[in-house]
Amino acid sequence: MQRCSGVVMPKISVIIPSYNEEKYLNYPLNALHKQTFKDFEIIVVDGNSSDKTRDIAKKHGARIIIEKRKGIGLARNTGAKKARGSILFFTNADTAPSPDVLNIYNEMFKDNAVVAATGPMVPLEKTTHFIQFGYKFASVSLAKFSFKLGMPAMSGSNIAVRKASFEKAGGFNELLETYEDIDLIARVKRLGSVVYADDAVVATSTRRIEAWGVRKYILFNAGNVLRYNLSKRSKKNYEPIR
Repeated sequence: MQRCSGVVMPKISVIIPSYNEEKYLNYPLNALHKQTFKDFEIIVVDGNSSDKTRDIAKKHGARIIIEKRKGIGLARNTGAKKARGSILFFTNADTAPSPDVLNIYNEMFKDNAVVAATGPMVPLEKTTHFIQFGYKFASVSLAKFSFKLGMPAMSGSNIAVRKASFEKAGGFNELLETYEDIDLIARVKRLGSVVYADDAVVATSTRRIEAWGVRKYILFNAGNVLRYNLSKRSKKNYEPIR
């Protein structure tokens, strides 16, 4: 880690939005402690939780920022403003990065042309073969196809972006309740190369699929793609699942 005016300046800032996530927050935090790359900080942007979320974050040595205003894009932007790293890695409170994720992204960003990167997602919990296939199809096959189309798709569970590019692009659109991740990358990709890393795997919870059911989940996301591409707006009614 470098120092600037006595302040530690890590290479990567990991930003995790949270609200009443005591059941899940240990997953990303434990996984981050197992990273092969060590030059990073953890920022938990907490929406004023009423459970033990902040206690868990503190136990793991995370920097905690309280953000009482609502919105996933807002929370991520709040974390980014406080980040000290030159690379921002956005993930979620129900997501566990595999041990080499930060090292993979660090190596990728040594290429100055790279402005953003992503990788596959797998289920965090034991689940059906159908849902496992769905994760692979969406986060690998469809994601790679979107890159070929020049419309790269990335999930907020697994986005790495150069901080300077993030700021130049204007950060996340705080007016979008969903699809804010795709919207960000649509703007960032104008600034340089956006890449897909096969080995940068994260395991993210199936809790929304389990709560909604597969049919509702697919219809919501398919409709969101259509709505955004037609109007640059996203669907709402994305209720919290705890």
